[in-house]
Amino acid sequence: MPAVREAAAQQHYPQGALYMVATPIGNLADIGLRALHVLALADAIACEDTRHTAGLLKAYGLHDKPLLALHEHNEASAATAVLARLREGQRVAYVSDAGTPGVSDPGARLVAAVAEAGLRSVPVPGASSLTALLSVTGHAGWDGRFTFLGFLSPKASERQREVAAIGASPLATLVLEAPHRIEALARELATLGERPVTVGRELTKQFEEVARMPAHELPGWLAQAAHRTRGEFALLVHPAAPAAAQEMDAQALRTLDLLLAELPVKTAVKLCAEITGAPRNTLYTAALARKDDRA
Repeated sequence: MPAVREAAAQQHYPQGALYMVATPIGNLADIGLRALHVLALADAIACEDTRHTAGLLKAYGLHDKPLLALHEHNEASAATAVLARLREGQRVAYVSDAGTPGVSDPGARLVAAVAEAGLRSVPVPGASSLTALLSVTGHAGWDGRFTFLGFLSPKASERQREVAAIGASPLATLVLEAPHRIEALARELATLGERPVTVGRELTKQFEEVARMPAHELPGWLAQAAHRTRGEFALLVHPAAPAAAQEMDAQALRTLDLLLAELPVKTAVKLCAEITGAPRNTLYTAALARKDDRA
């Protein structure tokens, strides 16, 4: 271990730079040695939640660092204070509450401000729920390409559109979700039918679960045990099978148009799928596009 710590210290750590430091997404042992070195070296640490970060630093024996609150509600204004420190030649580390900052967590605006000021940002990589889940999905049969959407809309109508777009995409899609919205998301994803979904719940934590199932089984899987709706979620919707990705034939579209003229979108899509055998998610995407065109 001393040799590894020495290797971390050999890296050049310029002054007047912002360090984007990844922290554990659950298990405290997942901190990187370079992350610990940078946090010890930093003149100040900007963070999403000062109380959370104070506890994290205490766990690693780091107690004396000035903490600057920088979160989604004050990111633009707090960036000014960080820039002032960088211009003085200080090293400032930024950490979110968990994982790699600037992805789904705050930090992107800060990095943009640093770049605009002609200063440097340095990545210190580490834990990420994205790569953690991807590593256990067993993506044999597809080329590993995927789309990352982060958190889908909390609004039901917009989320339905987003899920329909996922269903129509030939790529795998990775999304994140909070416990209070996971059941609603599961109901939307269930419309993708047999499309495989890999669910990661509480990744790296004590009660971690990873499960793969057809999308329509997701609501039932959550309902099997009360604890399954607790914690943070990452979900990978696997690519559609080639047959499901093909365009609908003209007859299916004609049937859909006739039904849309008389019925709400959901009802029209359901009946069209039953009548023509066309994939429901593809029909839903087509129906929304037709509604938009008519509007």
